[in-house]
Amino acid sequence: MAVIGTDNPSYGDITCGSLLQQLQRVWDEVGESDEDRDKILLQLDQECLDVYKRKVDMATQSRDLLIQALDDSKIELARLLSALGEKTIVRTPEKSSGTIKEQLAAIAPTLNQLNEQKEERVKEFVDVQSQIEKICGEIAGTLEVGDEVGPPEVNEDDLSLEKLEDFRAQLQELQKEKSNRQQKVLDYVSMVHDLCTVLGMDFFSTITEVHLSLDDSIDVDCKSISDDTLSKLDKTVASLKEDKKTRLHKLQELAMQLSDLWNLMETPKEERRFFDHVTCHISATVDEVTTDGALALDLIEQAEVEVERLDQLKSSKMKEIALKKQKELEEIYASAHAVIDTKTAREKLMALIESGNIEPSELIADMDNQILKAKEESLSRKDILDKVERWMSACDEESWLEDYNQDENRYSSSRGAHLNLKRAEKARILVNKIPALVDTLVAKTRTWEEDRGSSFMYDGVPLLAMLDEYLMLRHEREEEKRRLRDQKKFGGELVSNDHSPNKPLSSKKVVGPKSNGTASAGPANRRLSVNGTNGVRSAAKERRESLKSSASNNVTVADAASCVSGTEPVPNSTLILLVVCCVRYLIYDIRRSTLLIKFR
Repeated sequence: MAVIGTDNPSYGDITCGSLLQQLQRVWDEVGESDEDRDKILLQLDQECLDVYKRKVDMATQSRDLLIQALDDSKIELARLLSALGEKTIVRTPEKSSGTIKEQLAAIAPTLNQLNEQKEERVKEFVDVQSQIEKICGEIAGTLEVGDEVGPPEVNEDDLSLEKLEDFRAQLQELQKEKSNRQQKVLDYVSMVHDLCTVLGMDFFSTITEVHLSLDDSIDVDCKSISDDTLSKLDKTVASLKEDKKTRLHKLQELAMQLSDLWNLMETPKEERRFFDHVTCHISATVDEVTTDGALALDLIEQAEVEVERLDQLKSSKMKEIALKKQKELEEIYASAHAVIDTKTAREKLMALIESGNIEPSELIADMDNQILKAKEESLSRKDILDKVERWMSACDEESWLEDYNQDENRYSSSRGAHLNLKRAEKARILVNKIPALVDTLVAKTRTWEEDRGSSFMYDGVPLLAMLDEYLMLRHEREEEKRRLRDQKKFGGELVSNDHSPNKPLSSKKVVGPKSNGTASAGPANRRLSVNGTNGVRSAAKERRESLKSSASNNVTVADAASCVSGTEPVPNSTLILLVVCCVRYLIYDIRRSTLLIKFR
């Protein structure tokens, strides 16, 4: 130590050569042999060689690591560039020479930037793919609404913008599909709500049976949009619509039954108003019924109970209703001047009701059919009946005109004479149309009979027979008028020949008119007479007046005879007039009596 301390150089000046010199001096002092010295020096050389070798190995290993790192960086750079795509904004390093560390230093910023860009791109992919998986799960029904999906597997080898845009386009389509499904769900929920309101059903229980998330209190973004939910909603809406259609049909049937029963029993409007909510939909379509509870089950049951009650009431009032229908039927036939056996018909109707062998509705329907047929029959007879009325009215005017022409004071200046004169002018015009009217009436009646193969009966008498009688009577009347005109010319001679009071007055026997072959004797409510208004309008009145006419005519004849056979002188003209009048009235009375007897 002393030796080393004496000649010891500073620590900064120590070198291998100085240490070797110092070692030589120590050996000299110690007296080491050359052989030992050589061994030690050889050992020192080997140790130095080992140290250098280790250092070289370490340096080589470090260089290899740097080269590997450089190669890895280049590979990573190429991979990142490939994964991020050609549209990346990162520029690749241009320096490809220099030391390894320089090359690493040149490529490191680019790698860092690409790695940062990769991390951002991965986040974007994760976000887009997470949304896609979530929407797909909601549509498929594998994911409950509000649940979160796990992190998706991102393919880091393909992080290009093109791939990202594809995912975004897919996400946009799915979002659109989700929006459409949400709208469909809302529409379905709205339809279910409206249908439940009309049908009087509980909306909450109905809609939650499909899915719990469809309640109105849950936000639309949280409602189920799966295929299964939409399918159930569609079936629910279809089922509710079918129920609505069925209930409406049932309600309309009940409303029609109520209306028919009300009309049948003449129910007052005050009672009908209690069921206005039923009858107001009698002709409505399914879409037109939107009132709350309009098709509720309790409302339908209420209508059914009312129909059942009215049915029972109708059964108890069946006789009254049937008699009313029968009366209506009889009135139709009476207005059409068609004779039916009303007594027999009523007896059969009552017997049928009391037997209970027919349903009240069937009986009413049958009577309605009879009324309908009677109306059709009346309509087919209307044209002919209108002409019969015109004919009879013309006959009335003809009778009045004849009485008017016989009035010697018709041209006097009495009150109302001018009105009678105007009426007489119109009556002459109308009377002149009678032949043409009768011909038309005969032609139409025959056509009617040919079409139906039966006789046209007017109050139980064939109309053609009545017309034939009228034509024959009219012809006889014309002949009578000609005879009267001839008698007026030779009136003086007639009076001189028949002036003896012992010779009774006589009249020519009038032969009753013959039928045309289509007439049949029977009771009649109306009879015809050419000369009398009452004879055309009423048979009953005609029969009563026939007796009165006979009595009055007899009195007239007796008075005339007394006048002729009296002791006081009577002018010839007066006698002729009296005789002609008596004969004329006798002829008319005999003809009318003969016609009445024939028709009886």
